Amino acid sequence: MMLDRRMLMTGGVALTVAGCGVEPMPPGAGMTPVSPQRVVSLNPCLDVILVQVADRSQIAALSHYAREDYGSTIADVARTLPFTYETAEEVLALRPDLVLTGRHSSLATRNALGRLGITAALFGVPDTIDQSLDQVRQVARLVGRPERGEALVARIEAALTAAEPAPGTQPLSALVFMPGGFVSGPGTLMDAMMTRMGFRNSASDYGLRRSMNLPLELVVANPPQVLLSGEPYPGAPSWAERVMEHPALARVTGDLQRAVFPERLLFCGGPVLIQTAAALARARQAVLADQLGLQG
Repeated sequence: MMLDRRMLMTGGVALTVAGCGVEPMPPGAGMTPVSPQRVVSLNPCLDVILVQVADRSQIAALSHYAREDYGSTIADVARTLPFTYETAEEVLALRPDLVLTGRHSSLATRNALGRLGITAALFGVPDTIDQSLDQVRQVARLVGRPERGEALVARIEAALTAAEPAPGTQPLSALVFMPGGFVSGPGTLMDAMMTRMGFRNSASDYGLRRSMNLPLELVVANPPQVLLSGEPYPGAPSWAERVMEHPALARVTGDLQRAVFPERLLFCGGPVLIQTAAALARARQAVLADQLGLQG
């Protein structure tokens, strides 16, 4: 989620935000004169960055999504912090001096913040790894901790380098296939991560030009080498388990191998990329090990 290219006028304060890496934010830009002391995040991807770069005392609230085990990478930490359901009333009660919002945050709440003079920064969705790293830097600058942003970026870059395959490695065709048949399409951050980690996103093989739902029948008719699907969770069989055990997939076992890719890693960048890289590297290594075993 990169910052949209626009200037948000809130309560007489012009909060300048850069856009999608085209106009990088210079050091100190987009910051209030004094580092904010009460920051509210209304977006789960911004939550993940905020807990890494801000002082705990600066965090007035995270989004309620951050507390969900299945969908969040910071659930344990998030449950120790206040949260909101994105209503304007909740945000106002917290008396924030900075609100981090996303393109999918409540429009009604965002409009209310503007009317009430609360400084807010609106972020979009990154399509590349570089844009995602720029987002980390921008959030860190907004909360007055630019050095932590740079340190986090260095950690992410090191993790990506450690997880990527050796130069010249032949990429494996793969499909990220999530609940409801949701497929991560070309031109997305996940697409960029798959490419860097030794996969070729086969979504375009089915004519997809964006992330959307794909019928399982099409996957069976033209299977990729690797199907990446979610992990099981306690209780009744998950959607991921039902898909992986679908009888139709048994017919293409020789042409398709399956690997686990947790759904909570699909939608966010920033520090989540560390776990995403590791999960993709594990999947690649498991598939290659299976292939060697079959050949042996």
